[in-house]
Amino acid sequence: MEKPAQRLRILLPAAVCTFLWGSAFPFIKLGYAAFAVEGPFSQILFAGLRFALAGLLLLAVLTVRGRRVPVPPKGSRLSVLRLGLVLTAGQYFFFYLGLANTTGVRGSIIQGMGTFLTVVLAHFWFHGKDGDRMTGRKALGCIVGLLGVVLANFEGTQGGFSFSGEGLMLLATVLFAVGSLFSKDVTKTVDPFCATGWQLLLGGLVLTLIGLLGGGRLCAPASFSGWGIFLYLAALSSVAFAIWTRLLQKFAAGRVAVYNFLTPLFGVLLSACLLGESLSGVQIVLALLLVCLGIVLVNLPARRALSAP
Repeated sequence: MEKPAQRLRILLPAAVCTFLWGSAFPFIKLGYAAFAVEGPFSQILFAGLRFALAGLLLLAVLTVRGRRVPVPPKGSRLSVLRLGLVLTAGQYFFFYLGLANTTGVRGSIIQGMGTFLTVVLAHFWFHGKDGDRMTGRKALGCIVGLLGVVLANFEGTQGGFSFSGEGLMLLATVLFAVGSLFSKDVTKTVDPFCATGWQLLLGGLVLTLIGLLGGGRLCAPASFSGWGIFLYLAALSSVAFAIWTRLLQKFAAGRVAVYNFLTPLFGVLLSACLLGESLSGVQIVLALLLVCLGIVLVNLPARRALSAP
């Protein structure tokens, strides 16, 4: 049976990752105001620049520590490039285009589906090995966690489905799930921090080029706080993606992915604290309980589940 200390090896770093990603929601809004970002291609340009900087920061740290620039092995370089195109460039390209044509509430709910999709795809991707076998308990945990995300963002989700909005958001969610599993494969032959640095840098450069070709424009902020926000967004991407990739390398993809249900909850909480957005205390507590229950169900050891009366 797995010891509590072993579970903390997933819980603590995963919580740090999701907290950092959740904090990106309000800080991106502050960044948009500081850089006068308007329109989806300006958002893509903004994202591309911060991801490219995130990759450079991580590679710079690795270079200082190892006294040479980290480079993936020759046989793995194409895989790292594909990872950057899928998990960074592709995902966020469709995410920002879709978000421009749907509500933030519906976008958050569709994003939450990515966690469920990762757990399901992991069963087939890894042939049910390494703890990624799909079970009824895992499916129930994902559904309960998704209900928590829906409850946290529930303000009314009326309206029809459109490919230019919800469809592109769903495509971004699929790329996130596939990219997460692909990342686990890549790190079998590449150091996870090296892979993350190049993934962010290459994907960020592609997004920057797309943003510029699409007519995206940014205005330099008038204060140092604007640059501080941009640097924080780059740093959090660097740290969070590096830790997440390391977790995917060491543990079953489904066990790690389910913690991503916490990201929109942290986003809602931090948006309320930093931006003064409305928040129902009872609603967010119930949502957090559902998400935590979902995480427990997915990570509950099989023997404990079978020994229940």
